[in-house]
Amino acid sequence: MSEIRKEAACRNAFTQELLKQAREDKRIIALTSDATGSVSLGDFSRELPGQFVEVGIAEQNLVGISAGLASTGKKPFACGPASFLAARSFEQVKVDVAYSGMNVKLIGVSGGVSYGALGESHYSVQDLASMRAIANMTVLLPADAVQTAALTRELVSFEGPVYMRMGRGKVPCVYEGREHFEIGKAYCLKEGTDLTLIAAGEMVDKVREAARELEEAGIKARVLDMFTIKPLDEEAVIRAARETGAILTVEEHSVCGGLGGAVAQTAAEHCPVPMRILGLPSEVLVGGSSGEIHRHYGLCPSNIVKEAKKLVERK
Repeated sequence: MSEIRKEAACRNAFTQELLKQAREDKRIIALTSDATGSVSLGDFSRELPGQFVEVGIAEQNLVGISAGLASTGKKPFACGPASFLAARSFEQVKVDVAYSGMNVKLIGVSGGVSYGALGESHYSVQDLASMRAIANMTVLLPADAVQTAALTRELVSFEGPVYMRMGRGKVPCVYEGREHFEIGKAYCLKEGTDLTLIAAGEMVDKVREAARELEEAGIKARVLDMFTIKPLDEEAVIRAARETGAILTVEEHSVCGGLGGAVAQTAAEHCPVPMRILGLPSEVLVGGSSGEIHRHYGLCPSNIVKEAKKLVERK
């Protein structure tokens, strides 16, 4: 069993693993934009101050400095709230990092609607769409702390620009630590023949729970953790479409251009099947805790089960 507790915050798992790797690799530099607490970089900054940069509330500078460090052979991890990192510094991400091919890892924390009551200005529900549209950019969305730590280890040696987004609070651990995750490949949590449920991030645990309820109702759902949004595992999507005949995607992101959009594009081009995209509507969203917001918009096991049954009936 992993050292990480059965319920843990992805941001803590990220910083713990990054600190572990940075002790051995002095090229690793952690940078943040006045978000040391939000990213949980306190231990890192105290133990390795020479490998830590605080730029203040200046996300554009955060990305630009990271690109400069990467050009000298360093391995910068630029960390900050996803809502600001992905939006305020979009031009620098696009030009300084991605188009220039810089080896920068962009780490967006408190993603989706993690900031809850702070409202729309602090939500990051368009970031997957914008980041996957940038050439050379790899986009990751880990499901839990175990997978976050594993992907962080992978990113230390992974060459090229990456955007990895995670939530803020503790989430149930989907994985145990014995699994192997390959960037660009979906992880199959459950086989099934009646339809395929595809999720990423915190929605993976909700989809897994929904699949158990569907099983009790006699519906065998395949469950795919599509933690790599880009490059999408098109082979897994096509195989799911052909073998199960229906696909339901679930994401803590706008229904426009995120995981569902990527899956739908692949399915439409190669094997069109009945499909449903569950996500956040393209409108000004309500405030509240992340759990309340998820339930309000149907990002919960009960509604996933309901929509899955409807989808199976369409086959």
